[in-house]
Amino acid sequence: MKSSLRVLPTKFAFLLCMPALFACVVAGVADQKKNGSNAGIFAEDKGKLTIKLDGQTVGHEEFAITRAGSDWIAKGNAEIKTLDSPGSKVAGTLTLQPDGVPISYEWSAQTAKKNGAHILFTNGTAQVTLEMEGARPCTTEEIKDPNRMQPCFFEQSLSFDNPRVAVLDNNLYHQYAVLARLYDWSKRGAQTFPVFIPQELMPGTITAESTGSANVAGKTYEGFRVSTADLEVDLFLDSSHRLMRLEVPSAKVSVTRD
Repeated sequence: MKSSLRVLPTKFAFLLCMPALFACVVAGVADQKKNGSNAGIFAEDKGKLTIKLDGQTVGHEEFAITRAGSDWIAKGNAEIKTLDSPGSKVAGTLTLQPDGVPISYEWSAQTAKKNGAHILFTNGTAQVTLEMEGARPCTTEEIKDPNRMQPCFFEQSLSFDNPRVAVLDNNLYHQYAVLARLYDWSKRGAQTFPVFIPQELMPGTITAESTGSANVAGKTYEGFRVSTADLEVDLFLDSSHRLMRLEVPSAKVSVTRD
């Protein structure tokens, strides 16, 4: 996969760009509604994350997951810079229903130029409007050409088998905390989810599974593994299922809450 937005090595970038269009698990939402909880599956959370590559700090992210009336907003801002890149800033704002169904998402990424998108979710369809600084509308031929040289913007519609889609965008790790809330902890076991990576617009498959108690650096966590055909991502959660740590051993990547 090629993308001008990637600022980290290929395996790391694959983690940040795991694509969309999966089979989904919806169990657990009904139980939340039976309990009469307006919060649904979410809980308020905010914090800072430190991103390391091969033991070296390459970035930081600040995030907040907050209630907005009857809905929820997960918002994050990250800055990443490696030795062989000029650095990148990315921001994302995801609005969700209490049961985890996304309503809208906006992202922006600043490198040499500023890029972004506005996305609306309706009945399992994501309507994407991509924008690039200084761009004009794409022609039909340019939309079909992945190697186009001139900047342009376009709209695209993507459909999913189920409206309860997880959003995991480039360089925004707090969205894995949202994914942990979509998981049905009462049933546990392997659960497959539809996932959308807005900056990539590519299909793929992801499976999440509780791995039980885990001890890392002298602290005990709830283990949670996210897998694709090529990669495993280990999450470490506290007793309230808040994201405390994330590791990708094969890519030498770690993300820790400050």
